[in-house]
Amino acid sequence: MDMSRILLVSLSLFLGSTLAEFQRFEHPAKDDGSLSFLVVGDWGRRGTYNQSQVALQMGGVGEKLDINFVVSTGDNFYDNGLTGVNDLAFEESFTNVYTAKSLQKQWYSVLGNHDYRGDAEAQLDPVLRKIDSRWLCLRSFVLNAEIAEFFFVDTTPLIDMYFSTPKDHTYDWRGVLPRRKYIANVLKDVESALRESSAKWKIVVAHHAIRSAGHHGDTRELVQHLLPILEANNVDLYMNGHDHCLEHITSKDSPIQFLTSGAGSKAWRGDVKGLNGDGVKFFYDGQGFMSVQLTQTEAQIMFHDAFGNVLHSWAVSKPLYSSI
Repeated sequence: MDMSRILLVSLSLFLGSTLAEFQRFEHPAKDDGSLSFLVVGDWGRRGTYNQSQVALQMGGVGEKLDINFVVSTGDNFYDNGLTGVNDLAFEESFTNVYTAKSLQKQWYSVLGNHDYRGDAEAQLDPVLRKIDSRWLCLRSFVLNAEIAEFFFVDTTPLIDMYFSTPKDHTYDWRGVLPRRKYIANVLKDVESALRESSAKWKIVVAHHAIRSAGHHGDTRELVQHLLPILEANNVDLYMNGHDHCLEHITSKDSPIQFLTSGAGSKAWRGDVKGLNGDGVKFFYDGQGFMSVQLTQTEAQIMFHDAFGNVLHSWAVSKPLYSSI
């Protein structure tokens, strides 16, 4: 796709701001109005821990589905983000790994907690787009893809433990402090953006899980502060990384589908919590990624492993027109 068709709005106004004002971007759907994309998270390890193998399978699925773009759910560079815009890890973990023709599309990314351990603002810097034009990473933003709107939310600053018990880690909180004001703006702006959206599909992308049966489990701060906003505004899908696994969770109390795709490289075998919960539709503790196909009336989601197998699929339909 011609990159000039992607409208990048006021990127420079965002960088360095202490407010969580959501920038808006446009990405066209296919000529028939459909949309397809891949979702991968927790990946940047210079090709190791099967990152290159996952990338190979992503290339094959991306070609088959003729994807529009790729979504990254954060923890883009291990172990401690980037040291700056000239860090070779950017090319060694991104450019030189995701080389398939089908993956030469726009990548939309959020930051994860490991990204905040380095120079977090380096990943937001337009300089990286000069190195690899596919790269677009912001703290929080909205992507309008015609039949779907994506609401990318920066969740790391919402998590108390990174401030109260950082252990031996140093986090780059530039652009985030004062924290209370930053969080208030994130929540206010995501609520406003969701309320104003008339998209057929509303999809929220973040790093931390709201619901997870993996190592970290549910994220208390998100359950308390973010989930009520999503439920009140008819969000269809919540996509995250953080736990190094693939999972699909539903809730009796919410129509939202909770989808974890954090298995882009190193996985955590056997590290499972609450797998007996009725809402856990699928859990896989190996490497892989997720694919999504959308039309006006249908969504098809598949989880793929590092060998090309489809491990789990889920589909849902909705009416073409909302009832009045």
